[in-house]
Amino acid sequence: MNDIMLVEDDTMIASGILYALETEGYEVCHATTVADAHDFIEKREFHLAIIDMQLPDGTGFAVSEKLEYANTAVIFLTVVDDENTIVKAFDDGAADYIVKPFRIRELLARVRRVLSIQNKQTGKDNIICIGQARINTDEAKVCVNDQLIELTALEYRLLLIFANNQGVLLSRQQILDKIWDVDGNFVEDNTLTVYVKRLREKLGNAVNIETVRGMGYRVD
Repeated sequence: MNDIMLVEDDTMIASGILYALETEGYEVCHATTVADAHDFIEKREFHLAIIDMQLPDGTGFAVSEKLEYANTAVIFLTVVDDENTIVKAFDDGAADYIVKPFRIRELLARVRRVLSIQNKQTGKDNIICIGQARINTDEAKVCVNDQLIELTALEYRLLLIFANNQGVLLSRQQILDKIWDVDGNFVEDNTLTVYVKRLREKLGNAVNIETVRGMGYRVD
């Protein structure tokens, strides 16, 4: 699993990014200041850092400099669209630079691209196994017995939720809180039932999605 550090002081923006990244299967730590980010960096390693350029106690460069000698890719996510700042970011080794406002699916696509490049350089793939299915989170692909299973974006997100909570009973509301459709709209309860059914049909016996009546779902 890829570990990501999000450095963003706007709670509204941060909450949306956190939901999106965690639903995609990433482990995310959230810092709101340069000082918080430095504390995280001293305690653990990250594959990727998504950093706001303007923070309460400094700039995003103060965070990226701390990561200079770590094997951590950096994406700047900011309202600062000054040419000199953008050039400096790339000269300092940034993997990407995204100007706000942005679309969440675009951010996720860029995250996948950056992590895929990084993992190829280190010879690592990011695979999550659930039952007999293998999820390649770098490429957003699901295989059963080496056969590619075609899933919609929402079906893929739903499978990731189950994969990251194996053995855990998830209420329908917990799942609904984490998932949305391709346009960013939250999924209704009845729609969730339909997508669970479709996921079962596509995966067959490879993954056992158990319905716990009156409570929710569990995958062992």
